[in-house]
Amino acid sequence: MKKIVRLLFIVACLFGMAMPAGAQIGFGVKGGLNLSRAPKTETSANGKVGFFIGPMAELTVPIIGLGVDGALLYSQKGGKIEGESAVQQGIEVPINLKYSIGLGSIASVFVAAGPDFYFNLKSDSKLKTIKADYNAAELGINIGAGVKALGHFQLGVNYTIPVSSAKLLEAATGAKIPGSSYKNRVGQVSIAYLF
Repeated sequence: MKKIVRLLFIVACLFGMAMPAGAQIGFGVKGGLNLSRAPKTETSANGKVGFFIGPMAELTVPIIGLGVDGALLYSQKGGKIEGESAVQQGIEVPINLKYSIGLGSIASVFVAAGPDFYFNLKSDSKLKTIKADYNAAELGINIGAGVKALGHFQLGVNYTIPVSSAKLLEAATGAKIPGSSYKNRVGQVSIAYLF
């Protein structure tokens, strides 16, 4: 009986090791545009176009099309409030569970979702009448889709649903502006090249 249990354990371990061995790992570079939506505040606000760029990694199990991707991106986003510019610069770490369907490495379509972590490095606020108090970190949920072609190129769109607030606006006098705590709502268009 002990030999059968050992044999089953060894077979289970070998089967478990065989699955990741068939996984495809890719490393590459990802970049694109951040399209910020304006916050819903009592002040007049508009979104701003920023950019992001950085290394990425992708792990895919070919037969079932399931995978994970992640990136370490320098990201810039912001907006215009009362006609004055506010830009946020930081490190963004999106980690997505991805499902692909298609013709293998020739072409495939994917959908992805997962958490998005943003760490604020620098906030350039050219606001004279309003003070923007930025949080050190933000959390969001990514939802995205795209296409992958020739095993190397990837084009995608993504929307980050904010979970935590980005900043709180205050008048120059120090008074909090009612309803001014806002969240970064960011759409992204990206292109990536995997080696």
